[in-house]
Amino acid sequence: MRNLYVVTHPEATHHVDGLVGGWFDADLTDRGAAHAGQIAEALAGRFPATATVELFSSDLLRARRTAEVLGKRLGVGVLLDADLREKSYGEAGGRPQAWLDERFVPPPAVGERMRHDEGVPGAETKWELAVRAYAALDRILRSRVEHQVVVTHGGTATFLIAAWIGMPLDAAGLVGIRFSAGGITQLREDDYFHNRWIVHLNDVDHLA
Repeated sequence: MRNLYVVTHPEATHHVDGLVGGWFDADLTDRGAAHAGQIAEALAGRFPATATVELFSSDLLRARRTAEVLGKRLGVGVLLDADLREKSYGEAGGRPQAWLDERFVPPPAVGERMRHDEGVPGAETKWELAVRAYAALDRILRSRVEHQVVVTHGGTATFLIAAWIGMPLDAAGLVGIRFSAGGITQLREDDYFHNRWIVHLNDVDHLA
């Protein structure tokens, strides 16, 4: 049995400052740091005392700090993976959200959505984000450790779920899952049918 917990980092400074995140290296707010502790306690309560746990994280500061809190509580080190980063918004990263909104070109309702140019220099396409998210999950699943935790970002988490259920990359252009800051999504693969379950999606009951 494999249990995979996808954690979206809690509140960061760009959230409260109205700035574009992406690869902009925002830190956790005090509230976000407190929520990281609550996430750690919630996860610790789900693992047997003898469980071996692996912990993976985006290398961006807000995710890395979250993972460090989890790792301290769970007694494990953090494996950083840049492919777990949020989508890069290029020149928009760290700017006011209104700056991006004025320039953003939304994808078409039909046709090519994954490789669509959103009009912001240096920004990743959804295809580029999805390719590295799929690759990151593939590397994580090569391990046979029963309990794994992944700290990432909302946009990236969407494509981790798509990869988990085996959605072909070319079919992922319409997928959209709303994740909350500090949410926990529990995934499970059983040893008999080898089904990949979504046990809990974006659970936030642990957050005060």
